[in-house]
Amino acid sequence: MSAEILIVDDNTDIRNIINELIIDAGYKTRIAANYNQALAEIDKKLPDVAILDVKLDKGDNDGIELLSHIKTKNKDVPVIIISGHANIEMAIKSLHHGAFEFIEKPFDQERLLNFVSRAVENYNLKKQNKEYESKLFSSYDLIGDSKNTINIIDQIKKISLTESRVFIYGPSGSGKELIARKIHKKSLRNKNSFIVLNGALLDSNKYELELFGEEKENGSISYGALEKANKGTLLIDQISEIPLDIQSKILRVLIDQKFKRVNGNNDVSVDVRLICSSSKDLKKEIQIGNFREDLFHRINVFEINIEPLSQRISDIPLLIKYFSKKISENYNIKELEIDENNSYILNHNWKGNVRELRNLIERIAILQPGTKDKISNIIKESLKVDNFDDQIAENSLSVPLKEAREKFEKEYLTIQLKKFNGNISKTANFVGMERSALHRKLKGLGIKEFN
Repeated sequence: MSAEILIVDDNTDIRNIINELIIDAGYKTRIAANYNQALAEIDKKLPDVAILDVKLDKGDNDGIELLSHIKTKNKDVPVIIISGHANIEMAIKSLHHGAFEFIEKPFDQERLLNFVSRAVENYNLKKQNKEYESKLFSSYDLIGDSKNTINIIDQIKKISLTESRVFIYGPSGSGKELIARKIHKKSLRNKNSFIVLNGALLDSNKYELELFGEEKENGSISYGALEKANKGTLLIDQISEIPLDIQSKILRVLIDQKFKRVNGNNDVSVDVRLICSSSKDLKKEIQIGNFREDLFHRINVFEINIEPLSQRISDIPLLIKYFSKKISENYNIKELEIDENNSYILNHNWKGNVRELRNLIERIAILQPGTKDKISNIIKESLKVDNFDDQIAENSLSVPLKEAREKFEKEYLTIQLKKFNGNISKTANFVGMERSALHRKLKGLGIKEFN
């Protein structure tokens, strides 16, 4: 769908020239000849981009007033201000009120088209980013009652109110990006862009272009992640995979708060909150020479550590209920009835963490099994593990009865403790033991209690 450009100018010749120029470039247009017509067009429907003359029939600053009116409706709509009475003060005033660009009359047609092209690209990028964020924020929350999850939720509340840089460490699929998005959503930057740059997915020759952007020979600019995230948040995911020479340039940006685009000569200043994440231990990467220690200390102002799902067993039943409800709603089917205490699920190692669990629930939803037995069979086949009882029995055939019993009790009670997040009372109630008896049993089996 072609972008729609609103053209506002009281000079008929200039209005027609711009209109023909924009239509020839493949855009749709609407036009207004005075302040009231422009106001009516804006209130009827916001354009994707507006080109406003500063001085119309109402006063010397008609365009600035219309600019402010547009920004109160949607601050993301780019506005290009044009003026035949241009001066530095007017340019600064328009940019201060949120103008995307300022251009003097008589204007160069190619330059105006370049401004329009960049404005459309900027608007579409922000629109797509908001749609993506909206879907993600409305679809998934941080779910769990393990100490690790509760601590992270509390950390997000505190960190979001600051401008501190954050480093998120956790295994693949554990929810690092979700945590970063939650921090952004709760911060004062939440109305601006959240940009993700994945260090593991970039071509080795494109790191600088993706980060800093490029000034091309024809005068156009390709914006990098830093400028796209201006006034917002930039997440550099898997920062451990970024080469050392690019790491040094990131460090310089953090120190100077400015950079040069590729092939550019002028400094670009940006206001970006940086969040980084990695599934690798950066301290070990520093020791083997793969990561700069000085950069690590710059990005690690506040650290969040996500434990693997296999260490947060008490989160699993809650996640199953949550994903079952959400995914059933997405597929418009009856809510799935999955046994949250299914031994296959609780005993699985979850190398793919929360993402793997969510994928399992989605697979069940797609197959739409009619009974709990069929659901259980899908779980068993998908996780490719034997029945918990069969597994314990098989492991116990080659040892004496007493040792086999102790092995079973130790594995069984360890899983139950994790499931109830170390709560002795709840665990004792579930397994049918007195609290004091469970304490003695745990001590006798050498199982360390945790709070």
